[in-house]
Amino acid sequence: MGVKREFIGETGNGAPVYGYHISNTNGMEVVVLNYGATIKNIFVPDKNGEKIDVALGYDDLNQYFTNDVFFGSTVGPSANRIKDAKYKIDDVEYILPVNDGPNNLHSDANSGLHKRVWDTIEEENSVTFKIEMEDGDIGFPGNKEISLTYSLSDDNALSLHYHATSDAKTLINPTNHVYFNLNGHKSGTIADHIMQMNASKYTPVVEGAIPTGEITDVEGTPLDFTTAKPIGRDINEDFDQLKLVGGYDHNFCIDNADGTRRSFCDVTSPATGISLHCSTTLPGFQFYSGNFIDNVKGKEGIIYNKRSGFCLETQFYPNSINEPEFPDSVFGPEREYDSITVYQFG
Repeated sequence: MGVKREFIGETGNGAPVYGYHISNTNGMEVVVLNYGATIKNIFVPDKNGEKIDVALGYDDLNQYFTNDVFFGSTVGPSANRIKDAKYKIDDVEYILPVNDGPNNLHSDANSGLHKRVWDTIEEENSVTFKIEMEDGDIGFPGNKEISLTYSLSDDNALSLHYHATSDAKTLINPTNHVYFNLNGHKSGTIADHIMQMNASKYTPVVEGAIPTGEITDVEGTPLDFTTAKPIGRDINEDFDQLKLVGGYDHNFCIDNADGTRRSFCDVTSPATGISLHCSTTLPGFQFYSGNFIDNVKGKEGIIYNKRSGFCLETQFYPNSINEPEFPDSVFGPEREYDSITVYQFG
């Protein structure tokens, strides 16, 4: 068990990029980069004891400099979509980059936290990445300090601990955009994965994937995963919410979320026997079924296509900043941001 650092390359500005290999006594290993605080690899033993990589990504560092599908990226300071790329705090309006139709997606494609080199602190079984953002950077007020600690336990739990402070009220809602395929990153579709959620409600969307502001029951819809079923079983149903976003790309509301860590999703691969148990302190998560992956050359020369991986991005609800009935995503001098998300493999 421990952390080993590996030189990966340099950014265009000459900043060194390292891969940090975090391993445990069970043969599990996670590789994270200081560029974008990115998850590059997750090696997990399957039912035959063979170690396979269950995270989509790249071998070539240069591809992470583009990475328009956000493989493994830490997205921030605000993940997901903001309607009309603007919001108000205390009647002051802030303007964000317009980069997804008329809206903002994932803060900024070129200057978000996933495209920056973070400072690093190594410990025995964890790596902490830290970064600072100045007031007004990408349209977010406040001088901010943001940290993310990746740790790996001997029971195969990969923990992501986020913390952020700001000297002014600001929007903070980071997430990690890792794509999982429990059959192995090079195996193709995730349609056969069995999924069950602790989420009886979701936030429906309109065109552009912006929430309507409603919180709606999943019962009676293809978005109902309260009973275990294959991801692909209902994904092509004639249902307006699926057609709007090409499959699953919705925020699910975690049942009884109260700021303590709660289980929200379980996924199993019948092929490999690998399971994934997910928990978080956050109120919601975006289940994205990889609908827009299209002919992307990934690790080992593998071509990733539609539904080659799935994401479970923990978060405050999308566009919460503009929806008073959604959980409050404003933080500042009197309210520090702190969250934990755990992906535990079996």
